[in-house]
Amino acid sequence: MIEVVSLVDAEPSRVFDLELDVDVHAGSLAGSGETAATSTGRRQLALGDEVTFRARHLGVRWRMTSRITAYERPHRFVDEQVRGPFRAMRHEHWFEDLGDGRTRMTDRMTVHAPLGPLGALVTRVLLAPYLRRLLKRRAAHIATLVRISAEGSA
Repeated sequence: MIEVVSLVDAEPSRVFDLELDVDVHAGSLAGSGETAATSTGRRQLALGDEVTFRARHLGVRWRMTSRITAYERPHRFVDEQVRGPFRAMRHEHWFEDLGDGRTRMTDRMTVHAPLGPLGALVTRVLLAPYLRRLLKRRAAHIATLVRISAEGSA
């Protein structure tokens, strides 16, 4: 399991909503050419919605469709791969109110690659560190959006 914990200077509901905005997601990974298309056409995901991501990661073109399988605003949501490169992928997003307008955001991702023992080795050596960096980049992007928004309203 991959776990990344980040602190964001915003209320949990704001961070929760930013995490479910596919344009924010794509913007956080612009270097990979990430695009996102939703099953509903809405840019904000909700329970049962699917989103298909296309991007270039590790020099390979990827396409993955995930579904929001749990939704407990503003505390938690889960997305799980329904089609894509992994045998299975589950990503839990947790949002803890720390008071004073601060949120502890915890990402827990479980990935199972195909190809049995070889896939497990590739996951441990290559995929897990790469995915951890992506999760940190997304959290930093959200923290930056919150900061820019706060500066613009001041």
